[in-house]
Amino acid sequence: MSVPESADVDQAASAPRSAHPLGRREIAADAHVLAVGPPPEPRLAPPFAARVAQPHGADLDTVHRWMHLPHVAPFYDQAWSRQRWAEEIASQRAGTFSRPFLVSRDGTDIAYVELYRAARDVIAPHYAADRHDIGFHIAIGDADATGHGVGKQILDAFADAVFSTDPDCNRILMEPDADNAAACRAARKAGLGFLAEVDLPHKRAALFIRARK
Repeated sequence: MSVPESADVDQAASAPRSAHPLGRREIAADAHVLAVGPPPEPRLAPPFAARVAQPHGADLDTVHRWMHLPHVAPFYDQAWSRQRWAEEIASQRAGTFSRPFLVSRDGTDIAYVELYRAARDVIAPHYAADRHDIGFHIAIGDADATGHGVGKQILDAFADAVFSTDPDCNRILMEPDADNAAACRAARKAGLGFLAEVDLPHKRAALFIRARK
């Protein structure tokens, strides 16, 4: 995904772009990997809070509206109908591959985040994936919150909370487009180290990983 030089992780450092035959991004995994279960539902430190998004009502309205905003739609590439988003959120909640979250700051919703099991994602064959690794996608819905390091702050909050909730998880990763210089710089500022460029079904990605400290 191509983002202007002025954009950063607050807009979309790492987000799914197109459909994968096995549910957008999920790949087949053995019983050992599946046994880990879904990503954790972390409790973020103030001023942030995260809740699993609901596939109806205000949560659905918020996600659907954000995905059509001009600072989100070109980067997240999921400007879908309200019904399709309802199905997407419901599917994530019902499965064990990923979890959709709405993130608030001081009580106001500002971002949509997906956590996913990286060992079951299309990224897995491209590095030494551990079954407890967590992948991270983010879209800042509140345009006024972009460009001020909020994405980094949210990633920090999720990383701390995930590592605390799941003691077996030692890495969080992101995989922006390799030619997205702004997003790659932002990933580094958020404490992720560059591992490699890899070819995914929908893009050439730059894989960044943040290890437990």
